[in-house]
Amino acid sequence: MSRVGKMPIVLPKGAEVAVSAVQITVKGPMGVLTQGLNGLVNVANDNGTLSFSPTSEGREANAMTGTLRALVNNMVIGVTKGYEKKLTLVGVGYKAQAQGDKLNLSLGFSHPVVHQMPEGVSCATPLPTEILIKGVDKQRVGQVAAEVRAYRSPEPYKGKGVRYADEVVVIKETKKK
Repeated sequence: MSRVGKMPIVLPKGAEVAVSAVQITVKGPMGVLTQGLNGLVNVANDNGTLSFSPTSEGREANAMTGTLRALVNNMVIGVTKGYEKKLTLVGVGYKAQAQGDKLNLSLGFSHPVVHQMPEGVSCATPLPTEILIKGVDKQRVGQVAAEVRAYRSPEPYKGKGVRYADEVVVIKETKKK
């Protein structure tokens, strides 16, 4: 059986799980998330401890056990603590400003870039060159951060662009004559 799938999930205080035949719902202080269940995996809730087991001995059932366990664990963390990605802007005149559910970016183009935040994801700009993207769904937060980064990804010669806070950009040496 999958090593990840063998580990049980201990629910923290404030998190509630409801398991039905087709989906699993996790409620917490920060929100509610749902995930569809696969017929290859059994989910058992024993007084605040979730355990996952495959229904058959096949490889696919084994793989789905670890996958579903990881997804549900991310949901539990999301509704109790939440997820956040931090982006930094590097470049002269590059700045960001959060206005409600919109993120206004000045990235050296002839026009400003406005990114509409999806439902369940919020953004903040503590500094003009920093962007904090927060939410309860790990996949959504990461996707929004990747979309914002894609407007002007870091270029390899000067390092200008939008980058993750922990990203290291390797600067290339310019061509010599």
